[in-house]
Amino acid sequence: MHDSSQPIIDVCSVTKTFDVAGQQIVALKDASLKIGKGEFITLIGASGCGKSTLLRIIAGFERPTSGEALMWGAPIEGPGPLRGMVFQDYALFPWLSVRDNIGFGPTSQGWPKPKVRETTDRFIEMVGLQRFADAYPHQLSGGMRQRVAIARVLANEAEVVLMDEPFGALDAMTRERLQEELLEIWRATKLTVVFVTHAVEEAIMLADRVVVMTPGPGRIESDNFLTLSRPRDLTSPEFNEIRRAMSARLHSHHGKRAA
Repeated sequence: MHDSSQPIIDVCSVTKTFDVAGQQIVALKDASLKIGKGEFITLIGASGCGKSTLLRIIAGFERPTSGEALMWGAPIEGPGPLRGMVFQDYALFPWLSVRDNIGFGPTSQGWPKPKVRETTDRFIEMVGLQRFADAYPHQLSGGMRQRVAIARVLANEAEVVLMDEPFGALDAMTRERLQEELLEIWRATKLTVVFVTHAVEEAIMLADRVVVMTPGPGRIESDNFLTLSRPRDLTSPEFNEIRRAMSARLHSHHGKRAA
């Protein structure tokens, strides 16, 4: 058992530089972030502020240039099933059905067939795709594909779900519905969610904590704990007060960015 007072994810003074055509580009500079089990955190900032780089380091797709990222106190050495990633472009296997996409992780981990079936059925039901279990990604709408991507991560028994602007390509109504469904799944599963977005409203709608990042080199400018009750009302004075404050924070950085 893990010590509940220990953060599930601990990013300690992480700097990440990339070599682009012989130039050193600093994507992240001295970023530190502790994430408790079961928290819902949104990362927000301008394009190119290092949000996705930070997410990829937590996922294990990138290694820090300096500093370290830990999960339950152990260094993150590479990708693993306990940290699942959901991308904006779904990243589904086009040749597999909904059921087989969702069951891919458990199957490749060598789970017994009945357990794969039971787990897959449970998450197909959780994301409301029972009627489409045998359909292929090209037969689904964007919103449905994103549901499959979320279910695939959950079926892997991930403890942390990392989401890189997952609803960015969807129309407003579909996005709203998926936001509500994601919050229901989060409440039901007690997952830890780290969600990258550049939409202030979405960040406040979803999160316990909104982490604001500065434009490159990406630093964590502020870590904002929200006390708004759920479900949240976008039209309430409290919500709009927070939105105004966050927008002001973000826009104050835009002016400082080097040309």
